Amino acid sequence: MFFASDNWAGAHPLIAERLFQESGGFASAYGTSDLDRKVEDHFRDVFQHDVAVFFVGTGTAANSLALASVTRPGGISFCHDEAHVMADECGAPEFFSGAARLVAVGGAHGKIDPTDLKAKIGRFPPGAVHQGQPTAVTITQASEIGTVYSLDEIEAIAEITRAHNLPLHMDGARFANALVSLDATPADMTWKRGVDILSFGGTKNGCWCAEALVFFKPEMAREMPFLRKRSAQLFSKSRFIAAQFDAYFKGGLWLDLARHANGMADELRAGLSASNRARLAWDTVSNEVFAVVTKDAAKTAEERGAKFYDWPVPAETPDLLGDNEMLIRLVTSFATSKDDVDGLLACLAG
Repeated sequence: MFFASDNWAGAHPLIAERLFQESGGFASAYGTSDLDRKVEDHFRDVFQHDVAVFFVGTGTAANSLALASVTRPGGISFCHDEAHVMADECGAPEFFSGAARLVAVGGAHGKIDPTDLKAKIGRFPPGAVHQGQPTAVTITQASEIGTVYSLDEIEAIAEITRAHNLPLHMDGARFANALVSLDATPADMTWKRGVDILSFGGTKNGCWCAEALVFFKPEMAREMPFLRKRSAQLFSKSRFIAAQFDAYFKGGLWLDLARHANGMADELRAGLSASNRARLAWDTVSNEVFAVVTKDAAKTAEERGAKFYDWPVPAETPDLLGDNEMLIRLVTSFATSKDDVDGLLACLAG
């Protein structure tokens, strides 16, 4: 009963098999192999758009290099106050951007509020050398608390970024989970709604170690080859990242894996809604579920082998917990089974 993180899950067998197939023979290095080029073309097909694609090893690298690629002296990037780039990347976005700053934007349900975004950008008027200059806005899809920006919500933020001539970046560590929850196309959820740069994650959804930076305006990526090399993210045998994506996209596997993970989360949500020792903390639609449980129930579940994280209460819901209650995060993956879900729910039921 592993619900701590989708990072705990292994690799899907078809992806592992594709890596094994690629392990023999020779291919040109540093992203120049035929397989690298093939997968780059596949990204163009998936997004129905000309894109520049750069493979990297981690989501933190993807996010940090995305923001670094558009920063300027005194640069300011705007993100939700609970975004991964703000709370969980150990200053990497600032480090790789040459000390550019992150400014937190408020918003309910883990999503940036457009009104607050306008106000925060307004604190940095053009030419105000003491304050710095805005350089980007980044949103997380799906969010850190399991919610998802609707297509209209993405477009509303993009309208603000366009008005201020700022690029819009999307942290898509759980991109596939968000996509299938919206029943949208990759194009609909990105460039058609105004997204300029995407951190496309595969690691949480069945890959070994596969992330990609996708630029929907290739001319914006002129400096990226140098930024990637300088940050030690130019893999010599990059065909092994490409091989993972090759299997990931084949036959729509990536979407099937995300649908399964989301489906298992739906089972959790339904079971928690019917429990007398646990309740949903808020509505989610991706593969993350947040539950308020009694401390006794959580202890019982852990003693029976369940793995999950206790979670800090968001600032917007200070009165969420009662006496003897705690907030936990439960994350499903492509490897989560119905038996896992039923076992956890049985533990929480007493």
